[in-house]
Amino acid sequence: MALVSVEEDGAIATITLDHPEKRNALSEALIGELTRAFDRLRERAARAVVLRARPGARVWSAGHDVDELPTSPRDPLGWSYPLRTLVRRLQEFPAPVIALVEGGVWGGACEVVFACDLINATPDATFAITPARLGVPYNVTGLKSLVAALPVAVVKEMIYTARPLGVERLYQLGAVNHIVPGDHITAFTTDQARTIAANASLTIAAMKEALRILADAQSLAPTQFERLQDLRRQVGESRDYREGLQAFAEKRPPVFRGD
Repeated sequence: MALVSVEEDGAIATITLDHPEKRNALSEALIGELTRAFDRLRERAARAVVLRARPGARVWSAGHDVDELPTSPRDPLGWSYPLRTLVRRLQEFPAPVIALVEGGVWGGACEVVFACDLINATPDATFAITPARLGVPYNVTGLKSLVAALPVAVVKEMIYTARPLGVERLYQLGAVNHIVPGDHITAFTTDQARTIAANASLTIAAMKEALRILADAQSLAPTQFERLQDLRRQVGESRDYREGLQAFAEKRPPVFRGD
């Protein structure tokens, strides 16, 4: 069964997350279908791509498929982890990607949405960054992506509390482009995509890549990076990490002890 569907209308494509039984959790299989879809659309020279869940979805994506996180000390969110690959595909795709968001966006799915070029959302959309509920050591590039999309104080609130923020607040912060009622958001986003597709695609591709490079033009000393990686290693090898995954599997609140 396909977990992702793709529709093309001229130079515009719509990719739909289509695994409602697991709330579009970002499993390796689903992400694999997404990355292959973007690769095909790159070959077909799509000029705008809409990324969405099924119309009317209550959950856009539940984030990482927790069942696939390693229980061993192996880094759960390393460079080659599927989510990191997907985020790079979105950022490096040569045409604008528009996130059409309905419902809740949880955990790693927030990073996927914020990696898109534009975000249109319905009034009921919420965003929650949840690794602290599981004891998962979030990676440096993921945090950098969040800081690029939101003020640091807001990122801190989201990652420390793991509570959802409503779309209105993110719109006021400039992280969301438009809030559109559910019965109009598809037409609104399609019209936006058509407007983009009618413009000079080479110019847009060059400017998107320039913006990506400029956003990455921040230096990090090797000693600082090694320190951050060591902190993440300590988290990944901790009892709390194992407890978070076990509690999730047993559908109970975790008991974190700080060790």
